[in-house]
Amino acid sequence: MTELFKLFWVFFKIGSFTFGGGLAMLPLIEREIVDNNRWMSREEFIDIIAATQCMPGVIAVNTAIYLGYHLYGIVGAVAGSLGAIIPSFVIMIVAASFFMSFKEHQMVQAVLNGIKPAVAVLIFSSAIKLGKVLEKNRYTYSVAAASLLLISFLGIHPILVIVGAAFLGIVLGRKGAENGNAG
Repeated sequence: MTELFKLFWVFFKIGSFTFGGGLAMLPLIEREIVDNNRWMSREEFIDIIAATQCMPGVIAVNTAIYLGYHLYGIVGAVAGSLGAIIPSFVIMIVAASFFMSFKEHQMVQAVLNGIKPAVAVLIFSSAIKLGKVLEKNRYTYSVAAASLLLISFLGIHPILVIVGAAFLGIVLGRKGAENGNAG
């Protein structure tokens, strides 16, 4: 199996068997990229996730493009992105053609009700894993708590929270540099 096809296949599998969107895919992407294929370290993966979350688009596709380009250049970016996109495209075409006529069907509702809690757990599991590699200090705990409050309870858009946290990181990083402290 060529390396490009392997990259394509990894993202094809992830795109084919993950329900619940990008955040639910993170544990699977991490397992494939970091654990199974050792294309990068867990810390590098966290950096990529942070970067791809800031870009417009789907996190799985952004990650596939970034990783593909990192490993194999433009051809790798294309292979990874096609692997991530094709399953969703096919599934959406098929689902859209049948969903309207079956959306009220009891079996469809049962399947969706069964998937929802599993997706919630995948997202929660991803948050725990991402949190384990963060530097633990007052700043990270404060930003995490403030972000949770702003997004979950006050309804502030996540993009505004991310931009605000980035700005705060820049300001505090400069203050630390001016005072002779790292970061």
